[in-house]
Amino acid sequence: MTVDFLKIDGLRKSFGGIHALQGVSFTLGAAGIKCIVGPNGCGKSTLFNVLTGVLTPSAGTATLAGRRISGLAAHKVSRMGVGRKFQVPGVLADLSVMEHMEIALAARATGGKVWRTLRWRGNRAEAIAMLDEAGLADYGDKLASQLPHGIKQRLEILMLVARGMKLLLLDEPTAGMTATETQATIDLIRRINQTTGAAILVIEHDMTFVRSLACPLIVMMRGEVLREGSYDEVRADPHVRAAYLGDRHA
Repeated sequence: MTVDFLKIDGLRKSFGGIHALQGVSFTLGAAGIKCIVGPNGCGKSTLFNVLTGVLTPSAGTATLAGRRISGLAAHKVSRMGVGRKFQVPGVLADLSVMEHMEIALAARATGGKVWRTLRWRGNRAEAIAMLDEAGLADYGDKLASQLPHGIKQRLEILMLVARGMKLLLLDEPTAGMTATETQATIDLIRRINQTTGAAILVIEHDMTFVRSLACPLIVMMRGEVLREGSYDEVRADPHVRAAYLGDRHA
């Protein structure tokens, strides 16, 4: 039986007269993957902002493993195991790939406590093993400024895993990638899900990526969930086709 690891119930968020979220409800099972698709302005990023504590909902709740996360401060949500990757890579140009991994591992091991972090001796072996598993072993000594775009994106996803995050929120993780880089990212997401059991929620516009990832979809329109289902079910829905997908995805 699938356990509702993430449960979103009637989330609403208004900015004056603008209703960005209008009663969004869905669940994500333990170790599950779902993609959220929808046009710009449909509420996808607002939803992620609510789930990470950047915004407080106007109404409704979001719970993680039975514990409420909606309305909590961002740092508290992060400590509960919710990690977000933004569309634009947030890596530091003057640090190496290995240094990025060691920082992420230190955050997990010390809980972000300053004195514990200063005393932490590091775990280079674990960082090397994670980079090797993700196909990034050859980049360990490279500065982030030297990395191709696709490698930066994969590194940032891997850092969420190194931090021990239980729910990964990935915002357009393949934006600006080549077809080869996109496939490598799909492979990484699948591997992370299978080996760590992390639940993953992805915002994506690239329907080729969505089809290849082969996970359930959530279609959002005007701050609401319009449809849930498989890629084929969503593609065949006349309301979705008219509102978002269009004839090119027939």
